[in-house]
Amino acid sequence: MSNLLRFLGISRPSAPDKSEQADEALHPIVATLDGLDPDRARFFAAFAYVLARVAGADLQMDKAETESMAGALSELTGISEDDAGLVVDIACSRMDDLEATHNYLVTREFGRLSNAQEKIQLLECLYTVAASDGVITGDESNEVVSIAEEIGLSRADAVALRSRFREKLAEFQKLQGENR
Repeated sequence: MSNLLRFLGISRPSAPDKSEQADEALHPIVATLDGLDPDRARFFAAFAYVLARVAGADLQMDKAETESMAGALSELTGISEDDAGLVVDIACSRMDDLEATHNYLVTREFGRLSNAQEKIQLLECLYTVAASDGVITGDESNEVVSIAEEIGLSRADAVALRSRFREKLAEFQKLQGENR
């Protein structure tokens, strides 16, 4: 097909490369973190974006989840809660506006920028955010496992951390109206 297009003098617009797509997702978040070292700002932008990814996994992002995200980001970066809230708002907006491919690319970028301890720390924050509304849905839990694998951790790593949040897992919570 490309030979035919070239023969006809028609060029196909080239798709942006993977790093450009990750940049597209992260740039507005990094710009908000302008007081930080640029490499750390990119790391925390990816961190915030991935938190937004799990918060939106069940197609509902509530105030408890965004507050949990802002608290985690503020604690890790040292920025104010208000600034962290702004970063979270931008991350959530970017995650909602962009295609699923960006989710994968930004998550891979986080994996590239982080060490093993930071990857585990991210998973803990992901489960904390997912649990902040009182229940970790199956969609949220599955998303955390996918993220773990995308950043270079194993499914077993994610499941081991998941066990700490057992009482918040939807499959273990008592169904409404069910008697014990």
